[in-house]
Parts: sequence; structure tokens; C-alpha cells
Amino acid sequence: MTVISGFLLVAVTGQGTLDAIVIPAVVLGSLGLLLGLGLAFAGKKLAVEKDPLVSKIEALLPGANCGGCAYPGCTAFAEAVAAGKAPADGCIAANASINAAIAEAVGSEISDSVRKIAVVLCNGGYSAEDAFNYHGPQTCVAADMIMGGQKGCSYGCLSFGDCREICPFNAIIMSKDGLPVINTELCTGCGKCVEICPKDIILLWPENRQIIVACSNRDKGSIARKVCPVACIGCGKCKNVCPFDAIRVVNFLAEIDPEKCQNCGLCARVCPTDAILDFAPARPRAYIGADCIGCTLCAKACPINAITGELKERHEVNQELCAGCGQCIAKCPKDCIRMVGALGYQRDTV
Repeated sequence: MTVISGFLLVAVTGQGTLDAIVIPAVVLGSLGLLLGLGLAFAGKKLAVEKDPLVSKIEALLPGANCGGCAYPGCTAFAEAVAAGKAPADGCIAANASINAAIAEAVGSEISDSVRKIAVVLCNGGYSAEDAFNYHGPQTCVAADMIMGGQKGCSYGCLSFGDCREICPFNAIIMSKDGLPVINTELCTGCGKCVEICPKDIILLWPENRQIIVACSNRDKGSIARKVCPVACIGCGKCKNVCPFDAIRVVNFLAEIDPEKCQNCGLCARVCPTDAILDFAPARPRAYIGADCIGCTLCAKACPINAITGELKERHEVNQELCAGCGQCIAKCPKDCIRMVGALGYQRDTV
């Protein structure tokens, strides 16, 4: 009897414990279900319908959410475009076909502004001497906090690749020389690399301007060359040879005005330290036709003496020297000079 009583006691106790667990669980589950249904109903009733145009624009966008358009994300940008507060081609990550589709959707036109891409205004990398051994965190931002970084050139790239890490489009790699290399096809000009660089050596540059001064050192030439073999020394040779007045030297550093530059590349030819880089794949060359009267005006206009000829005789262009700057075309009174070759090269009309 004692055994039976004990068994009954255990059975009753077990049932009570089970009820104590199941009943609250059922009650809480039921409450959660009711609250969920209520919220779903309220959400449906109180939801604000999304503008179909915004949805269409957002669907066309690449969805990078990079913020390069100056809006917090693609949705905000789409809303601004639909409201007429942002241009249809304001997304820097979009290509020409996407911009055209968005413009068609909103009934607007594409602006004729030139796309900008990132360029690095430093060509020193590992060739620039270090002032001390740095053993801290391997980031440019951290290194810059220690006496401006380990480089002897206080203006140069620190080579840790913060720009590469932050690029949302994988458009930057680090070369074996310790310099960022920009993939111009992938770069959208979002500016994230510009913002993170503690040395301010990354700039957004018009993609149709293919000449850059790859240096940011503003020390005197003798000082700059001691720490970097490819530093600009402010000699002014580039300024003197430029036929478009596109170069000035400020604080011992050459600067190119992209609005005036015509990609002739003459500045890169005369730079004694190779601080000016020329990325143009090819250039057209001047050709003088049979109508030439030998006035010599073209020869006088040529900044590199690539044209020769006697007075009243047809002149000739040294194709090896010609930079395709177009100065001879502007001076020819008979309009008998043409640019030939380099079909893929584009240059503004002089």
C-alpha cells in the first residue's frame, strides 16, 4: 500500500509539473499569435503606399548603397529623383544604360558632365625612403598618427591600403611597389577612398583627362628628391612647355587644370623626374596636306619643333615628335592639316 501510494503521489506530482509548463506556454503562444495578427492587420491598414515610380527607379539602380550620390541609400536617391530633387544620372555607380533608363522613366535628360574617377597623386611607394621602422597597426590612418607616418616624404602614400579595403567596388589593388592602382572600369567615383586617405593624395579626376602630376610633395626640389626619386621638384619645365596654359607651379609643386588640359602629354615628356604620368593609350598625329602654301605658321606654333619646311614649300611633321596637341591646326590659314591615327583617342576640339 505504501508503494502504491508513493506511485500515485509521483504521478500526481508529475502531472502538476507538466501543467505548470504547458498552460503558460499555450497562453503566451496564443497572446503572441493574437498580437502578431493584430500588428499585421494594423500594418496593412496603416501602410503608406510606395510611389510606383520610386520602386521602378530603385529597381533600375545597381543597389550599391554607397552614398556617392549624397543620399543615405538607393531608396532615398530614388525618392529624390522621382521628386525632381536629384538628377537622373546622379548615381555614380550606374553606367550609361542605367542612367538612360532612369531618365526615360522620369522624363528627363542626361547631363553632359564628365564622369570622374579616383587618381592617386603619388608615385613613390616603396621607392620613397622610410624615416623610421613602424610596428603599429597596419593601416594608413593608424600610421599617420605616429609622426605623420613612417615615410620620409610626409606627403606620400603610406602603402597600407586603407583605400583598397574601403572601396565597395573592388576597384583598387595594391601594386608590388606599394601604391594603390585604380581600375578605371570598376571605379565609380564614389569618393570613399578620397575620404579615408589621411594624406589627401587621392583625388576625383575627369576620366577624359589622362595626364596627372603623381606627386603631392610641396617641399623644395632639393629636399623632395632626397626622400623620393620621382618627386616633383617645381622646376617649371612642364608649365613652360604647356601650349594651353593648363599648368601652374604652387609651393614647388606642379598643378594641372583639367578644364584647360588637352591631354597633349608634352608636360610628361619634359618632366625630369617622371613625376607627371601620361595614361593616354595613343594620340593622333598631325598630317599636312598638299594644299600647304609654306607659310611657316604651323612650324612657329608647334611647341616641340615637330614641323619643318622651307618658306613657300609644303611642310612636314615628324611623326615621332608630334604630340597631337593641335596647335598647328589652329594656325593653318588653308585648313590643310588633319589629325590621323589613334581612333580610340578622344580630345576636345582645339
